[in-house]
Amino acid sequence: MHTGVFHDIDFAADQKWSGHLGIPFSIDRSPYFQLKIPVFRIKNGTGPKVLLMAGNHGDEYEGEMTLARLYRRLDQSAVTGEITILPFANLPAVMAARRRSPLDEGNLNRAFPGDAAGTPTFRLAHFLEHELFPRHDVVFDLHSGGTSMAHLPCALIEQQGPPDMFSRALDLMKGLGMPFAFVAENGADAPTSMAGAARAGAIGLSGEFGGGGTVTPQTMALTARAVDRLLIALRVITSPVLGPHAPVEGATELLALQSHAQAVFATRRGWFEPAVAPGARVTAGDVAGWYHDFERPEAPEETLHFPADGIVISQRLHADCQSGDCLVQVGRPLTPTHALVR
Repeated sequence: MHTGVFHDIDFAADQKWSGHLGIPFSIDRSPYFQLKIPVFRIKNGTGPKVLLMAGNHGDEYEGEMTLARLYRRLDQSAVTGEITILPFANLPAVMAARRRSPLDEGNLNRAFPGDAAGTPTFRLAHFLEHELFPRHDVVFDLHSGGTSMAHLPCALIEQQGPPDMFSRALDLMKGLGMPFAFVAENGADAPTSMAGAARAGAIGLSGEFGGGGTVTPQTMALTARAVDRLLIALRVITSPVLGPHAPVEGATELLALQSHAQAVFATRRGWFEPAVAPGARVTAGDVAGWYHDFERPEAPEETLHFPADGIVISQRLHADCQSGDCLVQVGRPLTPTHALVR
């Protein structure tokens, strides 16, 4: 009664259904408290099984808004197969506008494979990897840069699973219609949802659809188009639910994020002034920005340089920085052929 995740999802029923996951977690104001996380299901006959989730980090809003809207708009008769939707996966973080859960300081995307007897974040990760992910063919986990980072809108996969699964993930990612996409190499034992999906036998897709703890018309449009295109590519639906959409302009440009050496990190307290914006094409040695020291205003600012060739995919928004903060990341251009090398 005090561990695990409880639900009354009927995975066999053809229906449009809404309910909650329940995670018991005693708190000061409520000894029998249960964290209630909304979960939605649409099932109509047999067909592909897709899990859509957002709110893995609470301050990343494009996916949260888009998936809740998708459920409201979806008619069961328009679906062939199954769609499960978790729009606010790490609900305490969502409601607190935080990256991590205030209940246990848990970062869901660093909690896989989880612990059924752990704190709520780790129990949820365990439920996802061991119960929910294995019931689906594809897991699409939508992210953005969150409150502290500006991020180039792009799709994302990890280099996970056997070659045929990775190849399919690559094709689906390119089909999302995003202008950029990158492949991350986090390892098979990574604590991320994408690694968890691969371990569960599902194809994992993700993306960074915006940033800054806000949304824009552009980021919302890209997110909605990506969700519709994925569901259409999988033949779960036949026409856009969130559209109409702007046509895709050109092929997705593939990038790779393979090493911490593609980023600039702060090593002391300072105030960051960027030289370029996300999306800029840079060469190793180009000026990335300047690092000011307000405690020594008479000292000249430090000039920072990009460590690699490529495209700026993320950049810290907060000028005030501490040692260890990531200031900027560069994605290395990657050809499809290189992406398939295992």
